[in-house]
Amino acid sequence: MNFVYDDGGRKGTGYVGQARDCVVRSIAIATSKPYKEVYDALNQLAKRERPRKRSTRSSSRNGVYRRTYERYLFALGWAWQPTMFIGQGCKIHLCAPELPSGVLIIRVSKHTTCVIDGTIHDTSDPSRDGRRCVYGYYYKPIQIVL
Repeated sequence: MNFVYDDGGRKGTGYVGQARDCVVRSIAIATSKPYKEVYDALNQLAKRERPRKRSTRSSSRNGVYRRTYERYLFALGWAWQPTMFIGQGCKIHLCAPELPSGVLIIRVSKHTTCVIDGTIHDTSDPSRDGRRCVYGYYYKPIQIVL
């Protein structure tokens, strides 16, 4: 797959240093929303999480729980397409021929990235030379207006 370095606007907002903000970056890139807007929205949603035993709430800087960012994406009209099921093994890899065209937010092991028409937009190439399994992807369904 082709790769383009894209931090989703993180540097432009003044954030520096290490962060586990792949969810914020990929959503900002895929939706064309400002990084700061997505960052703040996910932090607001994270405040509503019920803390569990031995865990903390998620945050835009240190990782966002799936339930939290899905709430945000579904409110924006995005849909989820699973590609891997329990006991079936890997069917779809992070490579252009196996993924549909368009704007996708891809979930892989311990990472989320954005793919636009077969090109990865991220701060590093997570594809593992096209061998990385895709758990599923979020996409914006086409809305037909009559």
